[in-house]
Amino acid sequence: MANTEDKAPNKENVSSWKDSIYNPRTGELMGRTASSWALILLFYLVFYCFLAGLFALTMWVLLFTLDDYVPRYRDRVPNPGLVIRPNSLDISFNKSDPQKYAQYVQHLERFLERYNDSVQDKNEDCVSGTFYLQDGPKEMVRKSCPFKRASLGFCSGLSDTNFGYHEGKPCVLLKMNRIIGLKPGGEPFINCTVKKDNPIQIYYSPNNGKIDRMFFPYYGKKAHENYLQPLVAVKLLITKEDYNKELTVECRVDGSDLRNNDERDKFLGRVTFRVKVVE
Repeated sequence: MANTEDKAPNKENVSSWKDSIYNPRTGELMGRTASSWALILLFYLVFYCFLAGLFALTMWVLLFTLDDYVPRYRDRVPNPGLVIRPNSLDISFNKSDPQKYAQYVQHLERFLERYNDSVQDKNEDCVSGTFYLQDGPKEMVRKSCPFKRASLGFCSGLSDTNFGYHEGKPCVLLKMNRIIGLKPGGEPFINCTVKKDNPIQIYYSPNNGKIDRMFFPYYGKKAHENYLQPLVAVKLLITKEDYNKELTVECRVDGSDLRNNDERDKFLGRVTFRVKVVE
């Protein structure tokens, strides 16, 4: 008798659990009838379609206000940053092992391919020392001034395909970020200093590190498709006494009204990197 009484509640519990999923007497699935489930699914379908439509409308209005040629708001970046190539702020290599500096050489070579004569000969010769102003509607395609890699001298990769790394005198290339409409005052040039007691001789090219005004202003990616920033090559003439030492180099844009001393932005008009040559 005791066993029979124990089994009856167990059967009821199993039946109650199954009915909570599907009740054959009422036709309910998980406590809802088919019509109730249909109404819920219809509600969420309409609700999410409304959200998707609202999002699409918002994006359409946003994109409608954008200009394909000139950003609407440009007041937050009035001054350009300064960047280096190869794209590393820690340049460390063994000058006797080509495998150790191959990544830097390959990076520079790939970067300079756009400055080959075969590409730059398509551009128009400009008057050095003056802004290349091209007035007209914003949709007008602007012409670009040529900047040929041969002007980088020893750092062009033409006469020395290793960019000086094999002799422990590495080259780095510097360029300013693009800013639409920028016309720097004065005569901007790159000036680098090595933070150590005994100065290191530095070779600049072209024109001793000067950035020609004819490459300004920039009119935007769509209107100025062939534009490339002018480069300044910096060759560090590191001597044997400075091998196996980490040298900190700071380069700035001087000679103009461009900011280079903002403590809140260490890349505004300047860049700091480290170089270590191992013999």
